Amino acid sequence: MTFRYIGSKARLTMPLARAIEAFDDGSGRFVDAFSGTGAVAELAASLGWPVWANDALESAIVMTVARLASVGEVRMASLGGYSDAVERLNRLEPSEGPMWRTYSPASARFDCDRIERRYFTERNAAAIDAVRAQIAEWATDGLLTDREEQLLIADLISAANRVANIAGTYGCFLRKWQNSAHQPLQLKPRSLKNEATELVATVADVADLRPSPNDLVYLDPPYTKRQYASYYHILETIAVGDEPNVEGVSGLRPWKHKASAYCYKTRALDALLSLVERIASRRVLISYSCEGHVDLEDLCAGLERSGTVECTPIQGVGRYRPNRTASANGDSVTEYVLSFTRAEGELKVNEPALGDQCEFQVLAT
Repeated sequence: MTFRYIGSKARLTMPLARAIEAFDDGSGRFVDAFSGTGAVAELAASLGWPVWANDALESAIVMTVARLASVGEVRMASLGGYSDAVERLNRLEPSEGPMWRTYSPASARFDCDRIERRYFTERNAAAIDAVRAQIAEWATDGLLTDREEQLLIADLISAANRVANIAGTYGCFLRKWQNSAHQPLQLKPRSLKNEATELVATVADVADLRPSPNDLVYLDPPYTKRQYASYYHILETIAVGDEPNVEGVSGLRPWKHKASAYCYKTRALDALLSLVERIASRRVLISYSCEGHVDLEDLCAGLERSGTVECTPIQGVGRYRPNRTASANGDSVTEYVLSFTRAEGELKVNEPALGDQCEFQVLAT
């Protein structure tokens, strides 16, 4: 990871591993329904689980797929291999495209309100454009498999994060340039897995998933009012490779159709309980935080109506501090893992699972 992703579980792998192993009976898949950057999907894969990763954001799934890529799956033989492909991308001349027009100081020349967005320097934004266009061209010409294309896009996202002029997320840019923002965009080949993971990846609303009774479903919903679709909108634009109509000083792409109910205090509890109720799986793990909108006692009481639940507090983690108010609230928060086992009489049979027919699906949500 080259940036701070809100709610990342990268630092909680040990306690999560114990919870996952406690549910391992040798059957079913690990369904990471809110995969984020894939830290927990990677953990489950290392424990031997077949993985179904899902997220509402294509950028999150691209990063997850790349995180699980193995040497044998991304040979890029038509381009001389993975390292050679990355080097070819790094040698491209910058090209003035959508990123340059929208998210660099050049935006003042194109925006009707003359807004100068300082997410990237003009040269780095144009370099992102050149690399993204080349990846798309290679994919169109059949020189990349889907998995290879996703890997290179994820490498571009990582490179963009290293030179982004932001405090931590893409909700806004900084007025003054950071030293790192002036460094040239540079993609870096990542270490790949030696063994392939049995993986299905989907971009869909979590409510549309249909896991099987034997699957272990892991839920890590948003805890607070921060909407991922707006906080990481530029990463989504890089992943999708489009040029949407944007608005405001931040240049937000349309995102409200992906607004999460879990980010609204009045809706979060009912949304989470309804989601668990719809899931046919007998085993569900839920990550939650003391900062969340939902009261943990209320959540546990709601779950106990259809099964048994064990709530385990795990180590405190560093607080995401986007402003002074958050900093003043303390250095850490307590995370919890809820292990839910559905009562036999509450089991239901779902329709065939979304994701059973192909490796990677993108669905309109």
